[in-house]
Amino acid sequence: MTENVLLTRQGHVALLSFNRPDAMNALDIATKETLLQHLREVAADPEVRAVVLTGSGRAFCVGQDLREHITLLRDDPAMVARTVRDHYNPIAELIATMDKPVIAAVNGVAAGAGASIAFGADLRLVADTAGFNLAFAGVALSCDTGASFLLPQLVGMAKAKELLLQPSTIDAQTALDLGLATRVLPAAELEETALALAQQLAQGPTLAYGSMRQALAYATGASISDALEFEATMMDRTGSSADHRIAVEAFLSKEKPNFTGQ
Repeated sequence: MTENVLLTRQGHVALLSFNRPDAMNALDIATKETLLQHLREVAADPEVRAVVLTGSGRAFCVGQDLREHITLLRDDPAMVARTVRDHYNPIAELIATMDKPVIAAVNGVAAGAGASIAFGADLRLVADTAGFNLAFAGVALSCDTGASFLLPQLVGMAKAKELLLQPSTIDAQTALDLGLATRVLPAAELEETALALAQQLAQGPTLAYGSMRQALAYATGASISDALEFEATMMDRTGSSADHRIAVEAFLSKEKPNFTGQ
């Protein structure tokens, strides 16, 4: 049986690929559970120092598998109610807060929860043939997988409301203009470019990257006083790290630092 999310490694980079191309990489329960398992694995693995998320076929991920969903609504409505807390919430939190940088290589349409997954990454490299659609209202559902938290940070509250209340497909150039995309690339160059960028990040100060991610996430809902205190905590963490000592010694000796990720 073909695995619905592939995990491969290239040095210190983990590549996670949605692998249901015939279903536009829609998220059925099995796919959500596999994705969550792989995310937990790479988040906990100190050998993984950068992560790339991408899709196979024509789509990045179109969100909830509605064919499975309609069956569950009839046969197992409790599972429908649980899937946000059991699957989407921990997936979103891991992507947004793991102690290493995450790149979304958006190879095709990213819709609903698939768009939210991309928004949780630090950088979104988007194929020129790809696009986003905040499709939740089209199926009479609220937003999930972190969209309410992530989308306003990227585009502002007013635009976030517009995109959610009046969903339509946002092409790659418009996504770049709005701040949903970091870079737009020819589709043929997307994965190679994303992996090269991930390899570059994987040579960097991984603990510092993770601490910055946590500080930014914390500050979003904190007072200035609490945000400053959390910054101090993260500075304590990184100030005592091996990579900080390596960086200072390299600076003083006018050499390039060779970071360990610790």
